[in-house]
Amino acid sequence: MSIEVGSKVQGKVTGITHFGAFVELPNGKTGLVHISEVADSYVKDINEVLTVGQEVTVKILNVENDGKIGLSIKKAVDRPVSERPERPAGERFSRGPRPGGPGQGQGGPRGGGGPRGGGPRGGGRREVRREPETFDTLMSKFLKDSDERLTTLKRQTDSKRGGRGAKRG
Repeated sequence: MSIEVGSKVQGKVTGITHFGAFVELPNGKTGLVHISEVADSYVKDINEVLTVGQEVTVKILNVENDGKIGLSIKKAVDRPVSERPERPAGERFSRGPRPGGPGQGQGGPRGGGGPRGGGPRGGGRREVRREPETFDTLMSKFLKDSDERLTTLKRQTDSKRGGRGAKRG
């Protein structure tokens, strides 16, 4: 049986390392299943998933010129194309607000005590529509922020040197 990229074959785990597992293929050759190709979820310790002597189905990912064979266990399992769970109809975001984004934080200039600045903690979400910012607006914000940072930095370095009178020439 020749080894072809993309084919699925049965193999036997012959060795386990911290980075993956070696699998003996039917033709007597050995390939490596990298730890990232063992399961769909994160695998911290490969010994919790595989054992030496275990029969596994693997998919051949690549065969290099020097004879190294790359294998995958997770890609050998046939799954429907979209196994992603559907979101409920009313839910727009799967994650919380991004940290450091505009209008977020604890209250801020918008008032309110919630993390998004509107209403009491734990309240409902308030959708705010904003006009897209123009390049000029973004540039002016950047320049203002940059000037503030430079001023702060200059103040800090001057105070460490002992003020203007301590400069040496």
